[in-house]
Amino acid sequence: MLERQWSVAANQRDLHGSEQDSEFIGIADIISFIRQRIVLIMTFPLLGLLIAAFYVATTDSVFTARTQILIEPKIPQLLQQQSSEINLSLDTSQVETQLAVIRSEKIALMVIDELDLIDNPKFKHMNSPSIRERFDRLLRVMGDATASGEAAPDEPLQPPLAPAERALETRDPIPKLSEFERRRRVVETFQASLAVQRVGVSYAIDITFKYVDPELAAEIANATAAAFVREQLETRAAAAREGVAWLEKRIEEVRTQMNLATQMTQEFRAKHDYRVGRQLGAAIVDGEVVASGEGEGVTRGGPTLEELEVTADTYRKMYESLLAAFTSSVNQQPYLIADARVITPATRPLVASHPREKLVLALGGLAGLMAGVGIAFARHTLDRTIRTPHQIRDELGLECIGELPPVGWLRSYGRLDDVLRRPASLFSRNLRSAKAAIGLAESAHRLRCIGITSATPGDGKSTVASNLAALYATSGVRTLVIDADGAHSTLTKRLPNSPAPTGEEDHSAEQIEGQIMRVPGMPFDLLPSAASDAQRLLIASNMKAAIQQLESYEVIIVDLPPFTSGLHGMAAASVLDGILIVAEWAKTPVDLAAELSRILQVTKASVIGVIMTKVRRLSTRQYRKRAAQTAY
Repeated sequence: MLERQWSVAANQRDLHGSEQDSEFIGIADIISFIRQRIVLIMTFPLLGLLIAAFYVATTDSVFTARTQILIEPKIPQLLQQQSSEINLSLDTSQVETQLAVIRSEKIALMVIDELDLIDNPKFKHMNSPSIRERFDRLLRVMGDATASGEAAPDEPLQPPLAPAERALETRDPIPKLSEFERRRRVVETFQASLAVQRVGVSYAIDITFKYVDPELAAEIANATAAAFVREQLETRAAAAREGVAWLEKRIEEVRTQMNLATQMTQEFRAKHDYRVGRQLGAAIVDGEVVASGEGEGVTRGGPTLEELEVTADTYRKMYESLLAAFTSSVNQQPYLIADARVITPATRPLVASHPREKLVLALGGLAGLMAGVGIAFARHTLDRTIRTPHQIRDELGLECIGELPPVGWLRSYGRLDDVLRRPASLFSRNLRSAKAAIGLAESAHRLRCIGITSATPGDGKSTVASNLAALYATSGVRTLVIDADGAHSTLTKRLPNSPAPTGEEDHSAEQIEGQIMRVPGMPFDLLPSAASDAQRLLIASNMKAAIQQLESYEVIIVDLPPFTSGLHGMAAASVLDGILIVAEWAKTPVDLAAELSRILQVTKASVIGVIMTKVRRLSTRQYRKRAAQTAY
């Protein structure tokens, strides 16, 4: 009947809003989740920060040197002479072609040969250190710090190594390689560290080079820009030389042909008759004048004088044109100008570009926080233990009438007489609130015999029984505690007891009052587990008969066995006025507590509610604070 009253009240409250709240996650649920998992959530960000700090401390500092060049489109001289309003622009493909030239192996080899990077011991391949190398570096740094702190004043301290020297010292020596392999390795290292990109849609190009030595990085960046400009000049000079060589060859050919044509013209004039006129009816056959009626005596001739003169004049003009082009090319060759120029030379970088310490630490902390929240949420989702009163209402259909926190800084549970030793403690105040909730349940009928059970042993039911009996006894009510948990006998073992002066110890059913023990320092009496086992009080009929014999006690609290001890302990619950279920916070499985509630319903027992013990996050603390503030 009590359970029905609690269920009706819960259903009425759900109709007014709890049903809707259970479907959504509110601020209170989020705060409760964070408070319950705060240790786990904060552990992973700290771990992420430690890993990020370890990465930063054991990673080589890489410096980025940057230079910038500008590509200027050139207008051909012919177009410049025709109009001053002509604008020549480069399209994207042309600019990308210049970028490809800068990234090419030709430029790399020019820089490598100019700076002699093959034989430079500072220029080595930048490999990411392994985990073992990172730990070795960390131990070396710690050892250096310890040695510098313990060094004698007379001994001069060694100057710290530069980043490049420290990075090179920690790497394994490169095995002997052939000249070709060394060259290829240096080229690959160079191209891996070089970055070339266009600045927006402009004709400016950024050339950056990353390396552990800042001075060498700036030197290589400047050498790359200079090599690109020099390569353009060399390419144009080579093209001009090839053009001049072709013109010389062509001029020689045309000059020979021109001289031959002039000579043939002069010889023709010397050998032929230029008198004008011919016989009427004469015909021209194959360039010869043939008289009418005469077929013989005709001689074949070569080209005419006009043809020879035209050919000679044509070769003369070609020769003059080629000679003018040759003269122009020879005159312009010394004035070749590249289309690119350096607008920002590279300087020695002062700050390392990698690793970015603040960013790495921030990402490490953020990744750790996300991992902590994810794992905490997974544990929360997979966790099937009792943690909140809301969970008790939803899963068990019962009300949580009390939340008892641990006692002391060691998070231990309360003692059997904690309400007497520390009446102002949070544990005692919450247990008094639970007692008041039990008093509200007495509106239906009197709760004289109260049974206390739990799903598993160690949930704290015996502590609740002892302290609850002490509260009843101190209020002037004669109280008896029956230790019916013979398998554990916590109350009998931990409470000091002595025989009552009412009679001699007798295990017969007629003399059950003679088995009651007085507990020194406690205001209630105790029926030990040996007596309850002898009387077989776990049998419903025997429990009912024993309660009738103990009419002198106004309140009887029965410490029943836990649910895991067997169903035989639940039989006596049907004859008691009410049952309290004790559940340990974050330890008692919800499924086991639900099964216990179902068994009690089957036995027709009236369940008063659930008391949670060892609660580390009290859901009622905020309401108590508000009540205290309102009272003042």
